[in-house]
Amino acid sequence: MSASNRRQQALKLLSISQNEAAGSLTSFELLADIAVDFSLRHGIDIRDPLTSKHPWYVLMELSSSRDDARAALESILAKGMEEGIVDDAVIAANLTQRAGFWKLRDEMSAAQKPEGGSIKHDISVPVAAVPDFIEEANAAVVKLIPGSRPVPFGHLGDGNIHYNVSQPIGGDAADFMARWHEVNEVVFAIVLRMGGSISAEHGIGVLKRDELPDVKDKVAIELMRGIKAMLDPLGIMNPGKVL
Repeated sequence: MSASNRRQQALKLLSISQNEAAGSLTSFELLADIAVDFSLRHGIDIRDPLTSKHPWYVLMELSSSRDDARAALESILAKGMEEGIVDDAVIAANLTQRAGFWKLRDEMSAAQKPEGGSIKHDISVPVAAVPDFIEEANAAVVKLIPGSRPVPFGHLGDGNIHYNVSQPIGGDAADFMARWHEVNEVVFAIVLRMGGSISAEHGIGVLKRDELPDVKDKVAIELMRGIKAMLDPLGIMNPGKVL
């Protein structure tokens, strides 16, 4: 089965989860196998909760009473297995196991550092477009820099993906990082074509400041500058960070 189909299956599992868990589904993370491998390789006291490797993983969490949450999770997994979209699963039996699952996820960004240069994006696209975005972005990035390693993971439930790209194995980190804006251009072009945003939970900040005029119309930029000038006439509040 193709990787694209696997990502589409994650959308089906999300739909099942939303139906079965109602409002108690509070997290639904989509994790590429390379992101999991990096955490396992470079993290401390992290283990794979599953017995075999898979191309894509989902980490979900329900916020409800223990018995209700377990019943809902078991129903979700049963339906997923019936439809052939879940290969394996494990449910945290206690808070220690839960913390272990989340540590695997939380270490993913830091675990890229030992792999060399990493060009990172915090983007969002419509939820239904996430599989197509990942497929198109992966192809575009690898075409631009052969051997580069896309490392996508993030919040499938709201379309917010941390689309990171690690340098080719054995490549020069400085040379790779010098192509930051080239990689941004190809990734952001796909994001915008799909009706998404180049900035999600981490905001514009300094790194995306130069791209802001390309994704916001002039009226919006001038409105932002006007509000900034009104609230900060002396320009002393976080100067030069965005505007």
